[in-house]
Amino acid sequence: MALHMTKIAFGSESADTLRQWLESHGDSEGGGQGEALITTRYLPTRHAEMMGGSLYWIHQHMLVGRSPLLGFAQREDGRWWVRLEPRLIAVHPQPRRAHQGWRYLAEADAPADIDAGASEEPLPARLVGELAKLGLV
Repeated sequence: MALHMTKIAFGSESADTLRQWLESHGDSEGGGQGEALITTRYLPTRHAEMMGGSLYWIHQHMLVGRSPLLGFAQREDGRWWVRLEPRLIAVHPQPRRAHQGWRYLAEADAPADIDAGASEEPLPARLVGELAKLGLV
C-alpha cells in the first residue's frame, strides 16, 4: 500500500492551469524534460513508502487531482526535487485544509479517481466544499 503526499497548488488559478503547467513539462518538443519537478527543503523520512504513490494537489481547500510520484533527487544546493509524471488525474473533490509544504496522505484517506469514461460530470469543488460544511458529503 503506497503512501501519498498533499501539496497546495500555489499560484494556480484553477485545476486547468495546474494541468497545463504539468503537461508543459512533459512535452519534449516544447522544451519540457518529461517530468514535472517541484522543490522541497527536506527529503521525506518515509520516501521509500511513497514509491508508487502520488502527490495530491489542493486547490481552493479541495483535493482536486493527483500526479504520480516518480521519485526524489537531490539538487546541488542540498534541497530535493520531487519528480512527478507530467499529468493531472482528476479525483473526486475532497475538502482539505491549507498547509505549508507537504503532508503525508494514507491510501485509505485518498479520494478515488474520477473515471475518464464516466458520463456524469463531477460536482464543482466549491459546491462540494459547501456540502461538506453542512455534513452532506
